[in-house]
This record gives sequence, structure tokens and C-alpha cells, in this order.
Amino acid sequence: MQENYLISILGRQQVDGETGEVQVTTLGSYVKKGKNRYITYKEYDSEVNGKPVTSVLKVEGNDKVTLMRGAGSTRLVLENGKRHLCQYDTGYGNMMIGIFTSQLHSNLTDEGGKLEVRYTLDINSNLSSSNEILITIKEAENKDVETRATGDH
Repeated sequence: MQENYLISILGRQQVDGETGEVQVTTLGSYVKKGKNRYITYKEYDSEVNGKPVTSVLKVEGNDKVTLMRGAGSTRLVLENGKRHLCQYDTGYGNMMIGIFTSQLHSNLTDEGGKLEVRYTLDINSNLSSSNEILITIKEAENKDVETRATGDH
């Protein structure tokens, strides 16, 4: 994987009236294959002994995104206006969750761009959280690559 794109991810989650926010910027790859675009990056999870976990976002047009994380144990389908039952790996085992995507907007081009998704998660048909993800992709410059931490390969 050629990590030549700077990928910024802003995630917001609202649970029981409280909002949490996570922001990550990492290097990854961004390619177009056929009509689909693929965003691939590595995440480092301290709960998994600091080993990298690869995440892939498959963007299909302006209304469907599939998130695959790890060795296929997590597969989330985000499709505008639809609810999907998806498998999610908690780290302690897999569970089925419902995902309803209320808004998905992509203005991705060959050079990069933005992807915005709003969705809810439910467990046993009970609302668990409201979520928002904003992903920005741009070609990395030399200075971006040089400041990358050791071990982020």
C-alpha cells in the first residue's frame, strides 16, 4: 500500500445526550478502481498491543460506503436512506448491529475531497447512538510524510 494521501477523520458520537469527538490524521492510500473509490489506512489500537489494524472504505458513488476493518470481522454498510444489519467486532467477540444512514454525501474526485456520513446505530432494535463522520483526503506533501511518527508504516 502506497501511503501517499493525508486522511483526516473526524468522528462524533452522541449517546444519551452526551457527545464525544475523535479526530485522527494519518497517511494512507486512495485509489479508484472501476466506478468505486477505496480509502485505506492503518489504525493503532492500544487495546490490541499497539498492532496496526487496516481499515478500508469502499465508496460506491454518492450513496453507499462499506467499511471493512481488520481481517474481515467488521463490515459496516452505510447506504443513504437504508438500514443494514452488520457484523461488528468488539474485540471481545462479534455482534450484529443495525445501521441506518440518514445522510451520505461524497464530493470525492481523483485528487481527494470530502466524505460526510450521518447514521444511527441500534442494538436489538434499540437506538444506541447517533454518529457523524467527516473524512477529508488530500495528496500528502513531502513535509507531511517526513513528520510521520516512527512505526507508522
